[in-house]
Amino acid sequence: MRTFNSKTPWLWIPTLYFVEGLPYFIVNTISLIMFKDMGMDNGTLALLTSLISIPWVVKPLWSPFVDIFRSKRWWILSMQLVMLAAVALTAASVRLSTFSVTLILFIIAAFASATHDIAADGFYMIALNKKQQSAFVGIRSTFYRIASVFGQGVLVVLAGILERRMGDIPRAWSITMIISAAILLVFTVYHLFALPKPSDDRNAGEVRNAADVMKEFGGAFASFFKKEGVWLAILFMLLYRLPEAFSVKMLFPFFKDPAEVGGLGFTTDMYGVVYGTFGVVALLAGGILGGLAAARMGLRKCLWPMALALALPCSVYLFMSIAQPDNLWVVGSCVVLDQFGYGFGFSAYMLYMMHFSQGPLKTSHYAICTAFMALSMMLPGLVAGYLQEALGYVGFFILVMICCIATFCVTFFVRRRLPSE
Repeated sequence: MRTFNSKTPWLWIPTLYFVEGLPYFIVNTISLIMFKDMGMDNGTLALLTSLISIPWVVKPLWSPFVDIFRSKRWWILSMQLVMLAAVALTAASVRLSTFSVTLILFIIAAFASATHDIAADGFYMIALNKKQQSAFVGIRSTFYRIASVFGQGVLVVLAGILERRMGDIPRAWSITMIISAAILLVFTVYHLFALPKPSDDRNAGEVRNAADVMKEFGGAFASFFKKEGVWLAILFMLLYRLPEAFSVKMLFPFFKDPAEVGGLGFTTDMYGVVYGTFGVVALLAGGILGGLAAARMGLRKCLWPMALALALPCSVYLFMSIAQPDNLWVVGSCVVLDQFGYGFGFSAYMLYMMHFSQGPLKTSHYAICTAFMALSMMLPGLVAGYLQEALGYVGFFILVMICCIATFCVTFFVRRRLPSE
């Protein structure tokens, strides 16, 4: 089979990382919006869509098997086929309004997507030399972010427009899922020919047996919990984003619910434009500025400004829950402010994980950190919907602001342990 020259990574890196991002946002964002549009209550909604994210929490546990069995190219193509099938079948299950089947398909897509992440990142390392890896790190990040805008913005806007024009919510989401599946099909077929076949990408079992790999992984896992300050680091990773972790699952319900029950009464496509497009762009801008600021001043000096930027803008949702503005520009400005602050503040979180992971096993330790990163969003999400139903939107967003105390506490103690730059 003919493949493109592996010396032309422009042919496959942009598309590979777009495909890495798109299923993630379909599973974690579109599932929430779809289930809410179809009438699921907020408590069940937040619980189920948080459970879907479990694969990203536990993926370090099965990452060694991606090294042991088959090639990473095989894993990439296989998982793209699984994701394609799951999304295509979701289009059918939505039309039948079978929540349980749709949920199972999202879980399958989630496990396939998490496994694809492992394989794609490993493939990137073996298909490129070190100079190319450095040169294309920004490209892969850019196309993952484009997938974010497409998944949270374009697809949501499309579904919302179809809902209004057809008056049939299941059919609108079914068409949206068919389009998503068609996109995945095109990229999967393309990658069959475009992905290179590096000589190093072979069945790792030929040179390393399963016992050796699992022993190595177990050693890395054990050594992580022996690192100095590990429990403070874990608390930081779990609590730094607590306000965002509680609020994120309730943002679309807040936008969607009518004013009589405390919401804003926005349509799905309006949410896609405000949060999924302008909000995501503001998030990316904040992240870029945060990275530049940290590079210039160092993490220790930036940690407090970033913590404040991440936590305090959540107050815009408390303001909107009280004032219930119906002006799109007012709401959009609030969302942009919050997402820009979150992007800026999240830079400190990523840099701290890199800092804590330093050492002989930094790759394995960073993977464990990303598991705690996913867990920090999943655990509050499990109960966020039930808390909102009990407290109302005003009470819920007051609780979110109280959670800022946790952010400030872990920031205070972690900053004291950081070296001066």
